[in-house]
Amino acid sequence: MSRQPDVTLAQLRYFVEAASVLSMTKAAEELRVAQSAVSAAVAQLERQVGTPLFIRQHARGLVLTAAGEEMLRDVRGLLAHVGEVLDAARGRGDDVRGRIKLACMVTLVPFVLPDLLAELSGSCPGLEVEVLELEAAAVSTALRSGTVEVAVTYDLGLGQGVAREVIAEVPPYVVLPPGHPLADRSAVRLSDLADEPMVLLDLPHSREYFRELLAAAGAPPRIAYRSSSVEAVRGMVARGLGFSLLNQRPVLDGTYGGGFVEARPIADDVPSLSVVVAWMESVRRTARARAVTDSAREVVQRLRSATGEPAPGGRARS
Repeated sequence: MSRQPDVTLAQLRYFVEAASVLSMTKAAEELRVAQSAVSAAVAQLERQVGTPLFIRQHARGLVLTAAGEEMLRDVRGLLAHVGEVLDAARGRGDDVRGRIKLACMVTLVPFVLPDLLAELSGSCPGLEVEVLELEAAAVSTALRSGTVEVAVTYDLGLGQGVAREVIAEVPPYVVLPPGHPLADRSAVRLSDLADEPMVLLDLPHSREYFRELLAAAGAPPRIAYRSSSVEAVRGMVARGLGFSLLNQRPVLDGTYGGGFVEARPIADDVPSLSVVVAWMESVRRTARARAVTDSAREVVQRLRSATGEPAPGGRARS
């Protein structure tokens, strides 16, 4: 039987940090060690596994090889599991602590993130949460690269290999200027918006979702204005520049600029968007990730109750 290489946890931690910042110098600064220590540890790790993990580009930093990318995903999960094992051995198996990187889709950030961080601060005071605010496509990339361990996002563009727990189903609704004739109705048919100018929430996946809703109802949108900001969209609608479609509804109908909008449900049978907590199927879920999932579920359900819309019990799917 061939002897297994004597790989140390320090080597693995140095490798993960160097891969995260793609620089030996920056990794050393983050780890507060000498650059030579990081370079030596990574070089020894490469000798022990028998393959290069980085391509070293002078003056341009590091690039992960295919083997390095695969090893990075596995090692991040391994180090997270080691932390849990040590906590359990110290008698802190139920005491969630350490650090977790969380991705949150930009359109969910103002609705979910403040309460989620406050919830985690109270229930898991030993947990440090680092948040990346990302668009849908970037959320999937961050999960697959191991940059983040878990994400709170819409189920848009995540692709295969990503496990999800649905924590809410969020139907779209119509946003109208104050005094608009359709605001007199309790619900609005999308076909009634056929000749109306639209203010489009212009984000990847979101814009296609809203366009397809209107096209399926025989009312392809006449887009007058666009914005990647939910609040900018609401502000333009409040000024009478058109209608919009959105999913997340604030508790109040006021805008940042002091205006108001009229929110009405859609009378047609239209697909909702799923709000999910997502993680990679191939990575063992840590207690930290489970704590984020539990808190996100509670926060979103409270939000849905505050706006008068029910949230389903969580269910997992791949």
